[in-house]
Amino acid sequence: MTSLPNPASQDDVGRYNGDIVMHQDPVMLDPQQCRQARLSRDARFDGHFFIGVETTGIFCRPICPATLPQERNVRYFDSAVAAAGAGFRPCLRCRPDSAPESPAWQGPATTLQRALRLIDDGALQHDSLGALCERLGIGERYLRQLFQNRFGVSPKTYALYRQCLFAKQLLHQTTLPITDIAHASGFGSVRRFNDAFQRQMSLTPSAIRRRRTTATTSTLTLQLAYRPPYAWERLRHFHWLHRLQGLEWIDDKTFGRTFRLGKTTGAFSATHEPDAYRFRITLTLSDLRQLNPVVRRIRRLLDLDADTATIEAHLARSAPALALTPGLRLPGVWSLFEAGVRAILGQQVSVAAATRLLQQLVDQLGETDDEGRRRFPTAAAIAASPLDFLGLPDSRRQTLRRLAIAYDNATVGDDVQQWLALKGIGPWTVSTAALRGLGEPDVWLAGDVGLKRAIASLDAPLDPGQASPWRSYLTLHLWDQIL
Repeated sequence: MTSLPNPASQDDVGRYNGDIVMHQDPVMLDPQQCRQARLSRDARFDGHFFIGVETTGIFCRPICPATLPQERNVRYFDSAVAAAGAGFRPCLRCRPDSAPESPAWQGPATTLQRALRLIDDGALQHDSLGALCERLGIGERYLRQLFQNRFGVSPKTYALYRQCLFAKQLLHQTTLPITDIAHASGFGSVRRFNDAFQRQMSLTPSAIRRRRTTATTSTLTLQLAYRPPYAWERLRHFHWLHRLQGLEWIDDKTFGRTFRLGKTTGAFSATHEPDAYRFRITLTLSDLRQLNPVVRRIRRLLDLDADTATIEAHLARSAPALALTPGLRLPGVWSLFEAGVRAILGQQVSVAAATRLLQQLVDQLGETDDEGRRRFPTAAAIAASPLDFLGLPDSRRQTLRRLAIAYDNATVGDDVQQWLALKGIGPWTVSTAALRGLGEPDVWLAGDVGLKRAIASLDAPLDPGQASPWRSYLTLHLWDQIL
């Protein structure tokens, strides 16, 4: 279990090769700040910390409507995993599992960041801890130490708790049968699911289930929360400018698209519900077992876990000449590979020209689903095509094919720095792909023409380095000046 650390001991920034710097551990609130936040039930602190009540054995969010406990009976935690590891079970009123993701989930090192991402995508559901360590390039002992120091639990315990949290969300929000929820959460059997859920949550699935009716697994509806503010109109405008007909659909309140994750295919529509601080997600999926990683992709694509109030307070200090738009979010795309393709086709051309090229690629090589919609082309489809239908210099077409071949052969993975070994791919392409395909918060697109124009329009000089670890968001605010 990790108690709240000394703020003076935390590192704000960790460098991640070249121009890409990932945000690391934020400065945590001290117990007195937590006390004031919980007594006022200040929604701005929702997700920043969790409250364990020793007399009930329950942990809550700061906004929980329950009667406030005495301070002597309270313990503060920087993550839900830490609270659960200390023996507390989640409150059924405020549902701390539904709080927007806390910045405290972010680890103290790039290795832990990658480990969390892979585990949340199901790495320990399908492979051993040794296989995960091999992908990370570290030893098992070191990985266990990282998790113990950060969360007070082992990697497998962390993974199991995350599976149970996701199952709890499905129990609350859907009418899926418990058998389907067990499989969707990554459990191989209902018995193992029930045992793990009882241990992790100190509750049974049937104690949480509010409705006894069942639904088909073809279409699901979920609610995904965020911390306000959320500049939906600006994000919608960005996606509208880059939209691909047949693959994406956008209206005043909704953004949706088709997708592929491994062998799993589907589509989702995300409808903004600003009064509830959430999106209503309608989702179709060919394999329910991939539901958890698909939902996590949607959260990243919509940038639902960003604490924009904290980010913008930092940007206001580091770039005072820049007019900020509250609640700007990173405009994600479905996969790192798709982000790389978009970046390559966007090299040295306008947004409109890049979108036309992408539309041609989707129309020619994208698969068609049962609804007549298109999916983004696979790496194998692009690698097998001469791409002569694209109005590009041949060198650019070959760059695109090299990336597709490397992905198809699995010679590159989620480390975008490996792309620099491919001819035709440089720092701008890598950084753009990291920003949109991974949601990296501290990417600076040095040399971007739009950024140069926006900076030139400011009344005072701007030093991008001062905006770290939030330079991706500085990029968005600068782009917002000229879009």
